[in-house]
Amino acid sequence: MDPLKQLFHEKATAQRNKIKTMLKEHGELVVDQVTLGQIYGGARNIKSMVWETSDLDSELGIKFRGYSIPELRDLLPKGTDKKEPRPEGLFWLMLVGEVPTVEQVEWLTLQWTHRSNVPEHVFKVLDTLPETTHPMTQLIIAVTAMQSESCYARRYDEGLHKEEYWDPTYEDVMNLIARLPRVAAYIYRRSFHGGNHIAPNIQLDWAGNFAHMLGFDKADFRSLMRLYLTIHADHEGGNASAHTSHLVGSTLSDAYLSFAGAMAALAGPLHGLANQEVVGWIYKMLDALGTRTPTKDQIAGYVKATIDAGQVIPGYGHAVLRQPDPRFMALKDFAEKNMGHDDVVQVVWDVFETVPPILESLGKVKNPWPNVDAHSGALLIHYGLSEFNFYTVLFGVSRALGVLSQLVWSRALGFPLERPKSVTTDWALEQIAKHTAATATNHA
Repeated sequence: MDPLKQLFHEKATAQRNKIKTMLKEHGELVVDQVTLGQIYGGARNIKSMVWETSDLDSELGIKFRGYSIPELRDLLPKGTDKKEPRPEGLFWLMLVGEVPTVEQVEWLTLQWTHRSNVPEHVFKVLDTLPETTHPMTQLIIAVTAMQSESCYARRYDEGLHKEEYWDPTYEDVMNLIARLPRVAAYIYRRSFHGGNHIAPNIQLDWAGNFAHMLGFDKADFRSLMRLYLTIHADHEGGNASAHTSHLVGSTLSDAYLSFAGAMAALAGPLHGLANQEVVGWIYKMLDALGTRTPTKDQIAGYVKATIDAGQVIPGYGHAVLRQPDPRFMALKDFAEKNMGHDDVVQVVWDVFETVPPILESLGKVKNPWPNVDAHSGALLIHYGLSEFNFYTVLFGVSRALGVLSQLVWSRALGFPLERPKSVTTDWALEQIAKHTAATATNHA
């Protein structure tokens, strides 16, 4: 058993025993209440699942195993330029709750390099699709095609004790994460560069090699990929892609099918596709204003016109956060340190100063601040990756780290099939009638 796998097994066994004891003693403890507004409002803020790898605080933002993004940028082992953390380190942290050493990260990089060969049939399946097929659709198809290699599916069919489900799931997760950059880069090169593919450079780290295969070998872009793939990796379990992976995984589907489901959720415009919509909105604004260097007054006028037309400002407002997204601020800090003046990046910063006061004045938005989608695209454009309908694929490669590390935990802890209770509107009306009658009786 490899050292990371052994460490996970020890921690998961201890955690599983702790949870069993806790539920035996306190399983009936009432910890939350549900309102009709939550039932009809997308189950917003209902505490109904366990997600070990990260937690989202409304004020402080995302924390991975208790560490904030600024802390991780300092603590995690960095790339060769010593600028940004390597995503391998974050995966290690999410899986076992320990900040890894440089040697442990090097080991994990080597593991993923050894596991990174993609079955040839996956490329053949992709090549049957029109090049105009959306990159996210291609990614979902490619991940599903790789399911034929699932260790978990094979061992489950052979007969596997439920306490061992985590073991082949770990193998699937390691293999899938290792292969994703190769698959994503293949999709990018076939969709936008005429199938002129670039062979992997196995001397590079996971994110650096991904940048290389995409066709961007500048050191700063590799550094950006390390940061991008780290900060997008997880956002607790309630977001759509994470929850989908949890739901599909709870049926005992393997990591490939669970992740394909997560990517179908990420592809929606209210979730991961938002980063694509932000870039589109900025360019529409610049076209409408007839300039790449609009004033803040011009931006404010366009923002108000957008709102008056009944449309949202993409990239602004978040279901949980009540402060600027730390991921946005990390990307802003990267741009300030690594880039000279860039018109589109400057527009992003001017929008950052302009939009929140306007949204606050409406009194309808709890969080008028930007999320990560409001900035990420502008940085990619600066370095030449301007095909913005590919951006969600980058998001997906990163999100694999979080949802798949949690999938291993879900299997190790023996989480059951997720099956919430649904209700009808007639039931809701009955509850209102009962409450009204009880209130009238109490007042009589």
